[in-house]
Amino acid sequence: MPETWIRSTTDQHVTQLTLDRPEALNALTPGQRDHLIDLLAEASADPEVRAVILTGRGRGFCAGADLRGGVGSGAGVGSDGVAARIPGDVARTLRLGAQRLIAAVLDCEKPVIAAVNGTAAGLGAHLALACDLVLAAESARFIEVFVRRGLVPDGGGAYLLPRLIGPHRAKELMFFGDALTAADAERLGLVNRVVPDGDLDKTARAWADRLAAGPTRALALTKQLVNASLDTDRATAFAAEAAAQEINMTTADAQEGVVSFAERREARFRGR
Repeated sequence: MPETWIRSTTDQHVTQLTLDRPEALNALTPGQRDHLIDLLAEASADPEVRAVILTGRGRGFCAGADLRGGVGSGAGVGSDGVAARIPGDVARTLRLGAQRLIAAVLDCEKPVIAAVNGTAAGLGAHLALACDLVLAAESARFIEVFVRRGLVPDGGGAYLLPRLIGPHRAKELMFFGDALTAADAERLGLVNRVVPDGDLDKTARAWADRLAAGPTRALALTKQLVNASLDTDRATAFAAEAAAQEINMTTADAQEGVVSFAERREARFRGR
């Protein structure tokens, strides 16, 4: 898979991952998907990276899985473009493919901003919604396309959507498969902010710079707590919160935060 299909740049502690197949609306091949998983893992582990931007080039953010290589979403089975041979093949393919990609975003220890520049459909929509913050250009569209192909939503859709907008709204989007405008996505709570197309890149960068200047380990622990909170009871959530604060207080940034407060100055966090 040509590396040019995903452009990865890091500047001032911000890594930007740009899907770069505009002629295919940045539909993901299996190889590109696996490469993106690797890039997210690298950003998560690199102490010099403190925020991540995920975006696309051209008219599409990501049109989902690339179906041209075989039977898949829109033509027979799941969003990885692999035809079933024996029972278990589809489940395995999804587990090791689309679901692993969504998990890579959710589990990344750095805040991930989706800068949705155009169509986000199927797996592409779920890729955006898995991010911690979602910015959408006015021209962006979100489409739960699976029902149009007679498929069950995959790539974590039935996990993500109800948690973001509740089961009734999630069912409406998944049952009908209608295109959702950026403005409607913001109204429903799927995106944080809609901006003019020409302002998307600079707004995403401004948000990423603010995150990169923050207490990186505290943000990672906060992300972990919030993501887990909807699947746990109060006692478990409170225990996890206490443990996270205990761990966080051992970091240099937490010490800097306390000292800067006492000295009545702005904190200077180093991501350590």
